Amino acid sequence: KFTPPTAKKPMALCFNENPLGLTPAARDAAIAALPDANRYPFVAAERLRKACADFMGGKPENVMLSHGSAESIRASIEAHIRPGVCLICPELTYSDGADTARKNNVKVVTVPMGAKWSVDLEAMKKTVAGINGPVIVYFVNPNNPTSTIVDSKALHDWIRSRPADVFFVIDEAYADFSEQKPFREELETYPNLIVLNTFSKAWGSAAIRLGMAFASEEVISLFNKVKYPYNVNQLTQRQAVEILKKRFDVDKWVKTLLRERGQVMAAFAELDICEKIYPTNANFFLAKVKGADAIYAYLVKNGIIVRNRSRVELCGDCLRVTIGTPQEDNSLLGALRSYKPETIK
Repeated sequence: KFTPPTAKKPMALCFNENPLGLTPAARDAAIAALPDANRYPFVAAERLRKACADFMGGKPENVMLSHGSAESIRASIEAHIRPGVCLICPELTYSDGADTARKNNVKVVTVPMGAKWSVDLEAMKKTVAGINGPVIVYFVNPNNPTSTIVDSKALHDWIRSRPADVFFVIDEAYADFSEQKPFREELETYPNLIVLNTFSKAWGSAAIRLGMAFASEEVISLFNKVKYPYNVNQLTQRQAVEILKKRFDVDKWVKTLLRERGQVMAAFAELDICEKIYPTNANFFLAKVKGADAIYAYLVKNGIIVRNRSRVELCGDCLRVTIGTPQEDNSLLGALRSYKPETIK
């Protein structure tokens, strides 16, 4: 049952979650695991790794499970730390890759964005070629916060060329919302690649904190040396197995959210505060508005939390909005229709 948001009980349209999950079977599986909660989880998580492998069309040896995708990002970078290693990423992207590198004293080089916030692959290739030493190339595809996608063929060609001492990390957290074929289905071709995904977005299970890393057996073996032990609890393992049995539910959720996204973006574009809405390939969109800080404060006062990206370079006066349920989205649009610059005073 939908309850209108208030300042004390706010509505979050800022985390890019799927508001439609979770399946009853997955919920029941987690509850059924409670009697064993006094036991450590199975470290190898064979059942879940096999289910993930079946999902991607690979083998369990190609799968590493993690405590959310943040651990997969950390492991991807820490497993490849060597003297002189450098991380290359677009200047406007999810910050976890660069943050992890800096915490490990790895040099980070950011590459300016191309036209319309696209990832400039040619500029990235030139930057990598100019590095004297090993390189980790980090992409989020679709990107966050821009939700743009990389030129798939050009990136395939670059990875396939196997540039010396270069390892690619592609975070596909939002790939289920894109029409582009995910790179996780190409692992047999690329031993210099790891692809990350998460149950927190399209799969409607942010609370269970489960990430997946797909790579060659050799790379996964290396990653297993830097991941934490007992990192995926028993309740998460059982719930995730059930979710993977219901892929058609996820497909339905994605179609529903994409349909809702189109309606919300069309309505948002008609608001007086809206200056521009950027194209999207994810379950969120970025909009340039008139006075993002004031609008954000107004929404918070009314119990609606979106993401204010104004302090991110290149995103001045931009708000990032997660697609919610129709009731949630109507609450957001209704509040914005009532907004006047003096409302927040």
